[in-house]
Amino acid sequence: MSAYRQNPLDSLTPVVKNLLILNVIFFVGTWILQRSGIDLQYYLAAYYFNSSDFKAWQIITYMFMHAGWMHIFFNMFALFTLGPALEYTMGPKRFLQFYFITGIGALTLQMLIQAFEVHQIIGTFTVPHGDISPYFAQPGYNKLKEIYEGGIVGASGAIFGLLVGFGMLFPNIELFIMFIPLPVKAKYFVIGYILIELYSGIAQNPGDSVAHWAHLGGALFGFILIKIWGMRRPNNFY
Repeated sequence: MSAYRQNPLDSLTPVVKNLLILNVIFFVGTWILQRSGIDLQYYLAAYYFNSSDFKAWQIITYMFMHAGWMHIFFNMFALFTLGPALEYTMGPKRFLQFYFITGIGALTLQMLIQAFEVHQIIGTFTVPHGDISPYFAQPGYNKLKEIYEGGIVGASGAIFGLLVGFGMLFPNIELFIMFIPLPVKAKYFVIGYILIELYSGIAQNPGDSVAHWAHLGGALFGFILIKIWGMRRPNNFY
């Protein structure tokens, strides 16, 4: 028996491998710095565009921040599972573009929905200098505070872009999903998941801190990119 053990990352496509490494570095770095009193999420999470905490770099950095072990695990598992097939099909450069465009698209839709919610509360999309304190007595202030002071983190928007891309390019591939005893074709899984996210986004159940509209934004931009780029399902893969 050979003593040599291959690194599992060696079999991954290059962009997927580097994205996995970067996400883990950011996650571990956040944990280490937090123990030293430095809240990296405050600087790198994405805030509402009118918030005093918003910075331009956050439209990229938020994708590398995660709220906990389960959050990063499921996102990276999806990247590890779906990413190589898409990178192989698109090529590394286009795959990287696809990943970041869907991630930015996810944040864009999330902020558009937040802008609508802000307008519903105060009649405008922005407040002077991003300061919501004058609206303390305004009905819906807690929601306003949540929007202006709550940062968005996670690669989920980009992952939903990958999910839709995979479903469009490999619709009949059967996926094994946790808690579902039978394999499900990718196209049905994607449609079902999108419908669940749409319902959850509209319902806005109390205590639900998931950015469902960001997920839907990533999915929407993924769909648009596949159509614009005219990509077709490869005949020699799977």
